[in-house]
Amino acid sequence: MLSALVNKPNRVVEKQRLVQNSHAPIYYRLPRSKFYVTSYYAIFTVGILSSAVGAYQLIKGKPASE
Repeated sequence: MLSALVNKPNRVVEKQRLVQNSHAPIYYRLPRSKFYVTSYYAIFTVGILSSAVGAYQLIKGKPASE
């Protein structure tokens, strides 16, 4: 029952060769790293923009009512 979890092939050497033979930046060397970096940048951009919009709305203030 646990053999699928315990008896897995050792892929450390393959991954080490993959990372060490590449001349790309370290954050782009692994297979899914472009997806992770792109999603991080997207979430970061949305956060910064929403903070800027919130600050703008606080500075602008509410319209004066008579």
